[in-house]
Amino acid sequence: MTKLLRRGVLAAGLAAPFLARHGYAQGDWPKGPVRWIVAFAAGGAADTVARNVGARVSEIIGQQVIVDNRTGGNSLVAANAVLQSPRDGQTFLIDAANQLTNPFLIKDLPFDYEKTWLPVTKLSDFPQVLAVKQEFPAKTLQEYVAAAKAKPGTVSYGTPPAAGMGHMAGEELQRRADIKLIHAPYRGGADAARDIGAGAIDSVIITTSSIRPPLAAGRVRVLAVTSLKRVAPTVAESGYPSYDMIDWNGLFAATGTPVELIARMQAVCAEAIKDAKVKERLDAAGAVLTPNTPAEFKTWLEGQRTLLGKLIVDGNIKLG
Repeated sequence: MTKLLRRGVLAAGLAAPFLARHGYAQGDWPKGPVRWIVAFAAGGAADTVARNVGARVSEIIGQQVIVDNRTGGNSLVAANAVLQSPRDGQTFLIDAANQLTNPFLIKDLPFDYEKTWLPVTKLSDFPQVLAVKQEFPAKTLQEYVAAAKAKPGTVSYGTPPAAGMGHMAGEELQRRADIKLIHAPYRGGADAARDIGAGAIDSVIITTSSIRPPLAAGRVRVLAVTSLKRVAPTVAESGYPSYDMIDWNGLFAATGTPVELIARMQAVCAEAIKDAKVKERLDAAGAVLTPNTPAEFKTWLEGQRTLLGKLIVDGNIKLG
């Protein structure tokens, strides 16, 4: 195990002598169970990723990874739980786009996201699809856009929830295609999938896993995926270059957590995500495992923060 951790730390750009100079010998971490506080409900996609990756991390570090679901407040309940814990590398936050959108959606936040949270690693992406009900005339994204232009403000699309990444993807498509759609927010992807399967709405932007039931029943057609990764025709290759609007989740540490321990956690997560059994279990959830370094994650977050902030402000998007 020591060799494995050392290899991971080196991969993150931190040599063992650096750790020693800062008072962290190889055996100092973890000092007991590690807590991953998840901002989403048990049984959901983010929770499924956390539990499967966490189980493998437990094996690597020789300590239990406790997955602790703390929902509410658009992830603020989970965030505050982490901030109330010692910043000793034993407690981390699993969050998603709320890290980027909350500053634009919630007034009087108790902390500054950019100053309070340190990116550790992205864990997974969840590609989304634009799908239409079977009766909708469009068979391609171009035909969908043409239908929306022909009757502005009449084509509906559902996403889970308001101000979530499906909603953001819809706003970006409207901006890029110069169309006007009617947004229908849902509590969850399953609710949106149920309604499009019943023909109650024209279209949805939901994850690949959420669309499976009505797709298998022949009640919907997938027109495009919102990611650059091609599992069906992409929005980007259908006339909107570089369009890449995915749902995702990642691991964060509170500012003050030693960077050496953040590097350790990133390294073991990267090792866990490479495990074939972990990948196999998460394929069914539609998760694309995407480990990266803290620096890579930070750069990606900065680009997303700019894009999503502009969409929220320009589109006057609200939480409810």
